[in-house]
Amino acid sequence: MILRARQHTSGFSLMEMVVVVMIIGILAAIAAPRLFTTAGQAADGAARQSLAVIRNAIDTFVAQHAGKLPGADGNAATFTSDLAPQLRGANFPKCSVGAAKNNAINMVSGSGPVAANIGSTDGSQSWMYNYSTGDFNINSADMSSDKTTTYDQF
Repeated sequence: MILRARQHTSGFSLMEMVVVVMIIGILAAIAAPRLFTTAGQAADGAARQSLAVIRNAIDTFVAQHAGKLPGADGNAATFTSDLAPQLRGANFPKCSVGAAKNNAINMVSGSGPVAANIGSTDGSQSWMYNYSTGDFNINSADMSSDKTTTYDQF
């Protein structure tokens, strides 16, 4: 019986390549949705943080000015200048969610909730402020990344 030396070839067989590609595909299918929801959650977190900072600035202004609300004249420029010392920045914070994604404020008045006015100017103004009650919200009824809460409910 004659023994032949087995020829050794370098590289991968077709079957090995198919297995590797399948494993990479499965890992991508698992990881991709998590990456996309993480981006949405980050934007929601930034919006919540901006809201908390602005609401705290409103509360601080009210405490320092004997109950007077900032922007009581209904002018957005007055509102932002009233809060400038509390916000410690040259620019009013931008909203990271909704259609406009800017720092423009829709000023409304009245004793009712702000919710009735939400979305009326969401393409041009990201924030909604009721200068009669001090309520401050995101001016968007779009769904957040959790798919159960709208931005105006933050």
